[in-house]
Amino acid sequence: MNLGGTVHLNRMGICVVFFCFLIVALYMTRDVHEEEPKKLPSYNVKQLLIAAIELAEKGGVEVFNVRKSADLKIQSKGKTLEGANNPVTDADYHSHCVMYFGLKKLFPLVKIISEEEVLESKCGQLSSPSLTMKVEPNGNLDNLIDEELPIKDLTIWIDPLDATQEFTENLLEYVTTLICVAYKGRPLVGVVHRPFAQEKTTSWAWVGRGMSSDLASYQNVESSPTVVVSRSHSGSIEDIVHKALGTDTPIVKAGGAGYKVLQVVSGNASAYVHATAIKKWDICAGNAILSAVGGAMTTLTNEEIDYSPPKGPLNRDGLLATRHDHSQYALRFHQALQRDMHL
Repeated sequence: MNLGGTVHLNRMGICVVFFCFLIVALYMTRDVHEEEPKKLPSYNVKQLLIAAIELAEKGGVEVFNVRKSADLKIQSKGKTLEGANNPVTDADYHSHCVMYFGLKKLFPLVKIISEEEVLESKCGQLSSPSLTMKVEPNGNLDNLIDEELPIKDLTIWIDPLDATQEFTENLLEYVTTLICVAYKGRPLVGVVHRPFAQEKTTSWAWVGRGMSSDLASYQNVESSPTVVVSRSHSGSIEDIVHKALGTDTPIVKAGGAGYKVLQVVSGNASAYVHATAIKKWDICAGNAILSAVGGAMTTLTNEEIDYSPPKGPLNRDGLLATRHDHSQYALRFHQALQRDMHL
């Protein structure tokens, strides 16, 4: 044994040992209480609702003003899937400027989808509407509890002028402006404003929280056994309704998805049925309102409609909207459609 010999140190080994000690030291000295995960950016839903009401009404003012002008500047966006003309007017664009950019400036991080597309530079002063963001007395908004929801889960759908075809024909009772807030793909807040109603009524609902006084007044109304359908995009819907519900079922043709949903909510119709494709900005607000009053809106095959952006703006599978007995209606239409498939 050579106790007096020279000890040779392995440099690599020293480095490994050093780094091991360093890692242990860092682990031992770190704060054992990890930081709480960062809170996701969120928006106040009550503020979204208040803004939606005010902007739907201001959009309605633009629609009203254009209708009074001598020239609506009617253009065509082409044909619908049913072959009907799909018009657009200055009223659509003016209302879009107010509603879309008004919301965009208040809630810049949320995804907003509108039927129309207009550059802000083309909107002029319309893109900067003056808002009060105040709650009207006795408007059922005062007692709503604030709620913060993550921005990433919110989507706003806008129809600046629902029932444009009827607007050009001066059938103004069908015309509405629509705003909907969807949460994780489901309608949460719906606003339907009627700019040509005698009192320019605005109906709104926040699912599970509250609704406007006009909607609340319909709670115990019995529904007329009538089905309301589109007057300009009807397709084969009358035949389908009669096969599902019987040939003696009254059918009323009307314009505007917003108007037709309100007919169901108010009891003037028991169901709103649509057989062909329909855009989600037409139906999201009405879907929220129906959900809030205990009704339902699904595809004609009784599937839930997803309003999250990746699913796109087109609902291809028809529409069934009811205040009562939705599952029974859905079964009848399912059976009728199944019979057609076997013909």
